[in-house]
Amino acid sequence: MVSAEHTRRAVLLTAAASAAAVALPAAARARTHTIVMEKMRFGPSPAGLRVGDTIVWVNRDLFRHTATARNQFDVDLAPGASGRTVLRAAGTIPYICRFHPGMTGVLTVAR
Repeated sequence: MVSAEHTRRAVLLTAAASAAAVALPAAARARTHTIVMEKMRFGPSPAGLRVGDTIVWVNRDLFRHTATARNQFDVDLAPGASGRTVLRAAGTIPYICRFHPGMTGVLTVAR
C-alpha cells in the first residue's frame, strides 16, 4: 500500500521536474540535426526544427559545396568536411549551394 507521504513526495517531485523543464533556457533544449550533401543533393531537411537548434552540414561529395541562406547562414565545405550553423530565426528558410544552384532545400523552423 502506498502511504500518503509517498504520494505527496511523488507529486512534489513531478511538479519540481515540470517547473525545471519550463525554466530551462532554449539553448538547453536545443537539438542537433544533420543534413548530408551527397550525389549533388542536400539530404532531407529534418522535421521539428526550432530556434536554437544546430544543423551539422556534412559534405560527402567529391565537390566543394555551400549551405547558403540569405541573411541566415553560409557554410562553405570542402569535400569530406563538415560545418555547423545555429538556427536563429523562425520561419521558412530556403537554402542553396552557391556553386551548384540546382542544389536547394528548405528549413521550416518554429519558435
